[in-house]
Amino acid sequence: MKSVQKRYSFISFLTISILIFPITIIAQNTLSPQDQKLMSDFENQAKAYSRLRESLEEKLPKLSPEATAKEIDAHKVSFQKMVQAARATAKQGDIFVPGASEMIRKIIRSEFNGPERAELRKKVFEAEVQGVAVKVNVPYPDSKEQIDMPPTLLLRLPQLPKQLRYRFVGTNFLLVDRENGLIVDYMTNAIP
Repeated sequence: MKSVQKRYSFISFLTISILIFPITIIAQNTLSPQDQKLMSDFENQAKAYSRLRESLEEKLPKLSPEATAKEIDAHKVSFQKMVQAARATAKQGDIFVPGASEMIRKIIRSEFNGPERAELRKKVFEAEVQGVAVKVNVPYPDSKEQIDMPPTLLLRLPQLPKQLRYRFVGTNFLLVDRENGLIVDYMTNAIP
């Protein structure tokens, strides 16, 4: 029974991958050569961050499978501090450079126009994110709402390493580390 379930899961994963991969390629190929370069540079900067945080995470003691919530939280805080120290000079715009920010704004504008834009704005501005400090190297509070990115938008945006995710906070567009919660970079005025 388990082998049938594994086979079914693998086939489902494979089918979804086959369907999404061409859509991602088509979405990225509709960009100008200049925007494709900006996208590639952005993705390379995101990967450089990912390599840095992976090398730091390897230095941390491994958590046991029986780790308590307190031990897990302490591990996360240690990880945050290591990354913050390694990126002590990080600033807004290190990854979201001006050209990449403008390209991403264009993608968001083209993805959300008319009623879709109004709906996105409503969703973003109704989110419980008051008090989130939008600063590089500061943790995104666990207690604050995290708005899911629409799948069609994710397909058009630069692809991120698995350790990173996009988030909206007001009109700001953030790059957040999935595991340690740190805001890696952000851009302003992302939503028209």
